[in-house]
Amino acid sequence: MFVLLASLLLFLRGCLQTRAALHAENLALRHQLLVLQRVHQNRRLRLRSCDRLVWVWLSRVWSNWRSALRIVKPETVIAWHRQGFRLYWKWKSRVRHGRPSVPTEVQTLIQTMSSANPRWGAPRIHGELQKLGIHLAQATVAKYMVRHRKPPSQTWRTFLENHAKELVSTDFFVVPTATFRLLFVFSGSVS
Repeated sequence: MFVLLASLLLFLRGCLQTRAALHAENLALRHQLLVLQRVHQNRRLRLRSCDRLVWVWLSRVWSNWRSALRIVKPETVIAWHRQGFRLYWKWKSRVRHGRPSVPTEVQTLIQTMSSANPRWGAPRIHGELQKLGIHLAQATVAKYMVRHRKPPSQTWRTFLENHAKELVSTDFFVVPTATFRLLFVFSGSVS
């Protein structure tokens, strides 16, 4: 019975201590807000002797008083956030060491093979390189191949001149009449 009563008293004491600690933290935060409001008027932080006495009293009453002792201007917090973003994006855009680059000799070999054999595609050159003991991906071979110019295609005007005799034009549209009936019109013409 005595153990139960003692543990109940210790539990109540713990509840009261945490409530007192919560009140002390609220008091500390409200005091910080008052100090910051004074800072905005004078543009400089000046702690008065009464401010110092409040913190001395809080240090005696509340054991965790250092956790709430942060008097910072909003501009400082914004500067910290900007610096954090700068550091994050600097870290994010750092140079990463990825795949090793293809040697220039192999690049020139791929270009020579593709220019000498314009009908060979990347799979054929890839196979020939593997026979020589050079192991690359087929996409890498395609990346370094010489791009052959294709013959220019005809313009739209040339197409119309060449095929004007075979062209057929059609149109489909709706005409409302005076009696609000709809006439569906399908017209066509041969050039």
